[in-house]
Amino acid sequence: MLVLGDSVSAEYGLRRGSGWVELLAERLRAQHPPWSVVNASVSGETTAGGRSRIAALLARHAPRIVVVELGGNDALRGLDLRATEANLDTIARAARDAGAAVLLLGMQVPPNYGTPYADAFAAIYPRVAERYAAKLVPFFLAPIAGDTRWFQPDRIHPTEAAQPLLLDVVWPALAPLLRASVAR
Repeated sequence: MLVLGDSVSAEYGLRRGSGWVELLAERLRAQHPPWSVVNASVSGETTAGGRSRIAALLARHAPRIVVVELGGNDALRGLDLRATEANLDTIARAARDAGAAVLLLGMQVPPNYGTPYADAFAAIYPRVAERYAAKLVPFFLAPIAGDTRWFQPDRIHPTEAAQPLLLDVVWPALAPLLRASVAR
């Protein structure tokens, strides 16, 4: 399994080995021993960065499942939403064409850029998921959003205590992919 994400998945500000991706790897070792996780997440990554790296990552790791946690930095920078969607399309298509199932972890942004931008951004994920028959978590940070105690002082990055909650929001969408992938 390949996780392609940004700082939220790269353990920004956390003790190494305490992020949701490492917790996922531990759960897989305990419950689904044949699975392993490659965390290809990079702090500050945008969808354009993920797009530029996906082909090499697929060739190197040949994952059966690709979890995509990208887009938050695009929105925080106010980038063109058409480009964000096109980049996510390319990532999902490349993963699917390589034989991997795709799980998109959707993101939402505060209405700093206005409600129309925030709504248009959130709508990207369901469209991409539908086009590529990907599983979707509509809002990855849903269990902690709006409660500052789950965030580091920057109010963007989740705390170590929040990591199990993030894994718990991913797991229900991921579990069917694990079962389907084993059946192939």
